[in-house]
Amino acid sequence: MFRFLAVSLLCVILFASTACESLSRADHAHLREIQAAGLDVDAPGVKSPTTAGVLNLLPGIGNFYLASGTDASGQWIYGTLNLLMWPLSVVWGIPQAAIDARTINQREAVYYYRYDPRGREEFRAATGTGLD
Repeated sequence: MFRFLAVSLLCVILFASTACESLSRADHAHLREIQAAGLDVDAPGVKSPTTAGVLNLLPGIGNFYLASGTDASGQWIYGTLNLLMWPLSVVWGIPQAAIDARTINQREAVYYYRYDPRGREEFRAATGTGLD
């Protein structure tokens, strides 16, 4: 019993420290520029944080939701690990999926305003300069 608890605690610590999506330093800088221009970074919202969190009540389904249709391929692995660790994975899986959905949306906002012609035009109209 002690061994199971020790392994479970180690898994919780491991998942809590490594399972989240992140933005690069350049993406953080671009995100600040977008916010300073008064543009809504949540507008392009690709994935719903609420949906991702609620779906992770089921084993790993929220992570599979985040992985489908995005470049967040690591979510397939996290979903599989959450599936294997269910029902314990609900403890870290729900907040992790909600946070990851928001990060994915922020990354998509940066890509939209940086690479999409419509987004570049919106940014230029708001600031008078381009996002480089």
